[in-house]
Amino acid sequence: MANKANIPSKSSALIAMIADEDTVTGLLMAGVGNVDLRRKTNYLIVDSKTTVKQIEDAFKEFTAREDIAIVLISQYIANMIRFLVDSYNKPVPAILEIPSKDHPYDPAHDSVLSRVKYLFSAESVASGRR
Repeated sequence: MANKANIPSKSSALIAMIADEDTVTGLLMAGVGNVDLRRKTNYLIVDSKTTVKQIEDAFKEFTAREDIAIVLISQYIANMIRFLVDSYNKPVPAILEIPSKDHPYDPAHDSVLSRVKYLFSAESVASGRR
């Protein structure tokens, strides 16, 4: 149990979003948005003018914030910074890849799903099951 992750037990935590305008707007309308006292938001709207550097910076910022429990990122955007998404290994905030209106979900590119498949294949090999 020494490797157990410390999950903050605050009364509330935020969901961050890195996605296209339609996806972010829908989640904002559902009440997921937040602006803190320093005017920092918990979302990044990605459009044709957004640079990969801006996406990387937002991902790093959201994963470093202690008030964020989940980062939702559109899968096609996660593919732009795949090296960062795949190298992220902390349990909190959890990174979840979601589909967008114009880009359907592809399970072959989902980092969480690939980790789960690897874990189960390693367990089945270790236990002698196949």
